[in-house]
Amino acid sequence: MHDDPRGKSLETLWDDVQGRLRLAVPESTFKLWLEPLRAVGTQDATLYLTAPDGIRPWVERRYSALIREALENGEAGLRDVSFTGIPASASGAPGSCSGPIDLNPNYSFERFVIGEGNRLAHAAALAIAEAPSEAYNPLFLHGPPGLGKTHLLVAVAHYLRANAPGLSVRYTTAEGFTNEFVAALRASGTEGFKSRYRDLDVLLVDDVQFLQGKQHTEEEFFHTFNALYEGGSQLVLSADRLPSELSTLESRLRDRFEWGLTVSVEPPDLPTRLTVLSRLAREAGVDSPDRDALSELAHRIDANVRRLHGALTRVVAHASLTATPLSPELIAELIPHGSANEPTTVEEIQQQVAVAFGISRAELVGSTRAATPLRARQMAILLTREMTDLSLPQIGRLYGGRDHSTVINSLRRAEAKLAGDPELAERVATLRSAIHSHPSGSA
Repeated sequence: MHDDPRGKSLETLWDDVQGRLRLAVPESTFKLWLEPLRAVGTQDATLYLTAPDGIRPWVERRYSALIREALENGEAGLRDVSFTGIPASASGAPGSCSGPIDLNPNYSFERFVIGEGNRLAHAAALAIAEAPSEAYNPLFLHGPPGLGKTHLLVAVAHYLRANAPGLSVRYTTAEGFTNEFVAALRASGTEGFKSRYRDLDVLLVDDVQFLQGKQHTEEEFFHTFNALYEGGSQLVLSADRLPSELSTLESRLRDRFEWGLTVSVEPPDLPTRLTVLSRLAREAGVDSPDRDALSELAHRIDANVRRLHGALTRVVAHASLTATPLSPELIAELIPHGSANEPTTVEEIQQQVAVAFGISRAELVGSTRAATPLRARQMAILLTREMTDLSLPQIGRLYGGRDHSTVINSLRRAEAKLAGDPELAERVATLRSAIHSHPSGSA
């Protein structure tokens, strides 16, 4: 990296890049797709960005090349961009040491839409934030993906960092905890790892179901839990099911997860979905959104807020690109009835992609490097990332046991091919529509 820009803060560096991006696209495009991006770190020649879940697939696909061009025109020596999460060794500013995990700035209590399905979870999380270790310990939130569990955990972290800066607070995921622990075992030992996790005032851990089947990590988390609990520290945990249903997790951990308050987070009801859509539409730059259109979308998507956000992003993007008004008719065209409420499965995606490329599903998930299966596999991985709630390691396991870095590489290659091949881009767009309209479970 050049000498002069090393002193720049990450914020200043990203402001420079955004200035060039603003000049390269219409103002409405910038505000809708590029302004919400946040820079979270750098490593080597790569800038790491975060984006709201609802716009990230679109921004990655449509604007990665533009962002790379803006980086290359700068002076920081950065040439690549990644939306895949900040590595443990990436810096919070050029040349600085690594910092704590980046927290989504949109996940605050003020921005959480309260409904009948999440009212108790919100109240419990707020009580924890206002009086850690005095209300419920541990607090265990459970429910299907996309209902706001992560939002609440991060909101607690934001609240405490703003109102109790003297407390040491750490948010992570079970997968992040596992990766850090494994890295510590392979490096100099676990003492540094233990000091980072056992000297906290508040620990928030998302998706603890991913601890299952990892014997050594479970053991370490058991001792971390005990050390914090016995020391009077607050623990907040989330999972996709009740502690008692984490059948392959050690029973002593399941028992501890139930020591405090266990609260379910339920899918949003219709009024909540309408409130969420109205807010998201305003934030997407849709002036005076058609209430009937939002109502139509709210009736068609009732699975979770994440899918609601993704569906709105899809129709807003279509309306913007085709100069079509956001209307109930457009919603009906893009979000077919009877399928949008069902979660998309990897099996559906794999089956549809295999048929579209004229190969078998075994070839799609296999190890062959032949041109057609390889290209189909990259497109299938991209669609799986867009259309499911799976993490990168989970996706890799479903595509022949590929590792995290291989999945990232496949995503980058898929984006590059789509950007340079309009025919392939149209083919994938057709696949998206086919998968969305395909009845769940019938693949």
